[in-house]
Amino acid sequence: MAVYRVCVTTGPYLRAGTLDNISVTLVGTCGESPKQLLDRLGRDFAPGSVQKYKVRCSAELGEVLLLRLHKERYAFFPKDSWYCSCVCVTAPDGTHSHFPCYQWIEGYCTLELRPGAAKTICQDSLPLLLDHRKRELQGRQECYRWKVYAPGFPGMIDVSSFEEMETDKKFALTKMLPRADPGDSSGNRYLPGFTMKIDFPSLMHMEPNIRYSATKTASLLFNAIPASLGMKLRGLLDRKGSWKKLDDIRNIFWCHKTVISEYVMEHWCEDPFFGYQYLNGVNPVMLHCLSSLPSKLPITNDMVAPLLGPNTCLQTELERGNIFLADYWILAEAPVHCLNDRPQYVAAPLCLLWLNPQGALVPLAIQLSQTPGPDSPIFLPTDSYWDWLLAKTWVRNSEFLVHENNTHFLCTHLLCEAFAMATLRQLPLCHPIYKLLLPHTRYTLQVNTIARATLLNPEGLVDKVTSVGRQGLLYLMSTALAHFTYTDFCLPDSVRARGVLAIPNYHYRDDGLKIWAAIESFVSEIVGYYYPSDASVQQDSELQAWVGEIFAWAFLGRESSGFPRRLCAPGELVKFLTAIIFNCSAQHAAVNSGQRPLGTYPDEHFTEEAPRRSIAAFQNRLAQISREIRERNQGLELPYTYLDPPLIENSVSI
Repeated sequence: MAVYRVCVTTGPYLRAGTLDNISVTLVGTCGESPKQLLDRLGRDFAPGSVQKYKVRCSAELGEVLLLRLHKERYAFFPKDSWYCSCVCVTAPDGTHSHFPCYQWIEGYCTLELRPGAAKTICQDSLPLLLDHRKRELQGRQECYRWKVYAPGFPGMIDVSSFEEMETDKKFALTKMLPRADPGDSSGNRYLPGFTMKIDFPSLMHMEPNIRYSATKTASLLFNAIPASLGMKLRGLLDRKGSWKKLDDIRNIFWCHKTVISEYVMEHWCEDPFFGYQYLNGVNPVMLHCLSSLPSKLPITNDMVAPLLGPNTCLQTELERGNIFLADYWILAEAPVHCLNDRPQYVAAPLCLLWLNPQGALVPLAIQLSQTPGPDSPIFLPTDSYWDWLLAKTWVRNSEFLVHENNTHFLCTHLLCEAFAMATLRQLPLCHPIYKLLLPHTRYTLQVNTIARATLLNPEGLVDKVTSVGRQGLLYLMSTALAHFTYTDFCLPDSVRARGVLAIPNYHYRDDGLKIWAAIESFVSEIVGYYYPSDASVQQDSELQAWVGEIFAWAFLGRESSGFPRRLCAPGELVKFLTAIIFNCSAQHAAVNSGQRPLGTYPDEHFTEEAPRRSIAAFQNRLAQISREIRERNQGLELPYTYLDPPLIENSVSI
């Protein structure tokens, strides 16, 4: 008689426990145990509980390869959800096997878990384990299906597949929520008391393992509801007229004042702050250094000589690398929307900036269209105060459209959704890259589904408040993706290609490169542990399917993008993974805001000592970067905190 000791940990989350019967079967190289009901006196699987059991076998099983968890009906109680964190098995000889789970199990089903040691497909040779990988991915691909949202868009998750899944399906455990009213075929309805529509049906079905946790949901509601009600009560959401004075805008932010908002209120109309925002604002990726002026911006030296001063000229400053351009070409053909039956207007500006001898970046000239001529004058700082201020305001309006639609939503949210989808569909739980990327894709599918249901849907918020509306948004994102390259995606390559390595006080660049290097070092250690040679990368069919699916669905198979469709060496894999993790975490924080600390891995998916040491070293590197940033910020009039590691979320989750 061989006795195995089984320790089951239930997650500490709200409603994580279950009343269902839980049984276990151990599968080893020499046989499998009888199915053993895990039952002790009292409730076994309460939230946060750790329960120990014994499984008796007629003989030792050899190396334990799989653990089957069976979830079945108990008496007359209805089925419920159970969040199993992990199971630890101790063999008769004292050997410990750790089986990470960290997922919701719904309905009545059997879930098969492997030991925590990460394995590529090349490292598995037993037919049992190869079959397990295959069945797991087949189940995931059935659950997580691709959908085309609009032509030219990255692929997205098809949430309707969750509604179709049965609750007892393996590897696709889905909770069925109430259906929408069948009388409304579109499901796109007005939110009571508000002027925008919400696509309710798309929010009704969400696979539990990608759904927000109760804590995350409560946090979002706690922040969103008071802000929305406040804007509703102050008349902002229903406003149809123009702003009459700046005090009207200040009244909106009376209860959301920060150091940054107060600084902006005081300095928003000043040229140095206008230039500073290109470096350290929420869209710090627009500037390109010029060696010559483009023909579509016919600026002469005489135009800018009063600002440059007597000791230099425009050509000299171009040769010194001190002239930069922010080009909003993408807006030239963007559809224009109507709001409150009034046509809106969009500019496609060219904004020329100069790095002056004091190290400040200031605007030199602004042309509000892409076509020079009598109808498109060039505005200069020497013009009247209000003309120059109005020109800068139009640039900031264009900046908002490019930032929110492309830099923020397309290049972080939508691309990271495609990375999450490919990871779920092509990499099994035991794969080292799945374990690596899981924290950086958490909640992304949920937040993007919410965004499509509330912001991007017809007559949603984008249609109600922006000058381009939903059609303009679709145009901007599809056009931007068609021009997006691997160089744009990789921060070190991007700053080098844009010629902005030498600009002083570019805190986004400086902090971002430090975080990139920390991520790269961490990823390099993980990849080096599991992929010791070029052949180990090339022969990993799951890895190649993963990168191929990203190329096809995120970048639409466009060879000119420069994104890899196949990986041939560990170095290529390190760069690709570093870019994905950076853009899912730090880049999103830089263009949005932070909430979940980068480098936090609460679920122990890696059980080997080497990757655990790498995680600890990564966390130490991030802590050092944070100390350096905070020390630097003490000497800044306006601290730059967007890329302080404790303020960077692990994933695109808001």
